[in-house]
Amino acid sequence: MPFSDIHNYYEQLVFRHILESVSEPLDENFLDDVACVALNHLPAKYVRHEVDMAFYMTSEERNKIESSVTIAVKNAIDYVSQHRTNYENQSSY
Repeated sequence: MPFSDIHNYYEQLVFRHILESVSEPLDENFLDDVACVALNHLPAKYVRHEVDMAFYMTSEERNKIESSVTIAVKNAIDYVSQHRTNYENQSSY
């Protein structure tokens, strides 16, 4: 199938950061929501192969991307946690 190799470079970075950032087992819906929120706050960088990006990036660019992903994931975890708590509190009435 054409285009099957194309993906957003940030996806795997975000997924890895999420799994490294959560200390307790969380449900899949929470993790999916966090991933969506974080990815929506990052630029799209479509590649065919991860090695393509790694080869052409400077260490400064890699550090900037890692920092951006770390911030986006932290903010997404906070956002989803807060909204989930608000929703659960409203549902209990």
